[in-house]
Amino acid sequence: MTQVQTVTGSGVLNLRVGEVVEVLSEAEIMATLDERGELDELPFMPEMLAFCGRRLTVHKVAYKLCDTISRTGMRRMERAVHLTGARCDGQAHGGCQTACLMYWKEAWLKRVDPGAPAAPAPAASGESAATGGSGGLAAGRRLLPILEVAARKEPGPDGEERFSCQATELLRAAPTCLPLKDLRQYVTDVRTGNAGTFFALRALLVGLFNRFQDRSGRVLPSWLQIKGGLRWGFVRGRLVGATPSVTLDLQPGELVRIKSKEEIVETLNQDLLNRGMGFEEEMSRYCGQTARVLSRVDRCIDEKTGRMLQMKTPCIVLEGIVCAGAYTVSCPREFIPFWREIWLERVEEPA
Repeated sequence: MTQVQTVTGSGVLNLRVGEVVEVLSEAEIMATLDERGELDELPFMPEMLAFCGRRLTVHKVAYKLCDTISRTGMRRMERAVHLTGARCDGQAHGGCQTACLMYWKEAWLKRVDPGAPAAPAPAASGESAATGGSGGLAAGRRLLPILEVAARKEPGPDGEERFSCQATELLRAAPTCLPLKDLRQYVTDVRTGNAGTFFALRALLVGLFNRFQDRSGRVLPSWLQIKGGLRWGFVRGRLVGATPSVTLDLQPGELVRIKSKEEIVETLNQDLLNRGMGFEEEMSRYCGQTARVLSRVDRCIDEKTGRMLQMKTPCIVLEGIVCAGAYTVSCPREFIPFWREIWLERVEEPA
């Protein structure tokens, strides 16, 4: 008989990368949520309902995350994972195209034995996600309106629509800072399968170097600083005032090469911005590589305010290019970077 371990509420699974889990039904998940549709301050979003009843693989154990809202460093998350292929499509959040990896609390999942037979295919309209007969289906139907309401914040002073999602609420869901010197996190990276030993050690050393650079840039004279106090990756924008742009009209499927770091820094101002879009040190790791265009992006939610940002010029998303956390203490969030077309160049298709 198939053995399936189910954990509801505040249970513990201690999942590792590569394990197979099944997302609980809508009715079971509803039982774990408060009146705001949250568990431990983390929202369960409408986009997640499509995964109810499906079996997925643990991609990363999301026990920590980098704070991209207030820039306080790493934060600690309790009992959550990222699942392979489970990125937010933004349909309940104004069509946001950030495509964040969603957070799944262990209480929303159950572990499945490797040899267990596949679950029945989900029925149309999400009905399979609500098990337990008509009562489970009714619970699922009650959950969606709650989540849709929770996906909106109070409008701004000018009446502008604002959104609430896992990304905008991460500081509530992960309120505790995780110091760089807490060596247990690097052991956890290796133990859970988030990173190999070399990657985790390099992340620690890069973190220590960046901490030194941040302090030396404030207290040491320039002649004593290493590369002017730059963080690892050594990206320095040179422009003052307006930054240049190029229109390539790249389309999904086209092959491009990411320009060299030297070429890209010539397009950045001193805040590492090109027309308001940032170029992160982590992105410099991909300079010189070729990739295919996955999509064009023209809107995304501002994590600080919940406002929908409309880009005057679309940015490019490349297949297989994510922030791997090599320069950010092995953060498992795996953001998808946005690329200005001026940072890319078309490549002829191989014969």
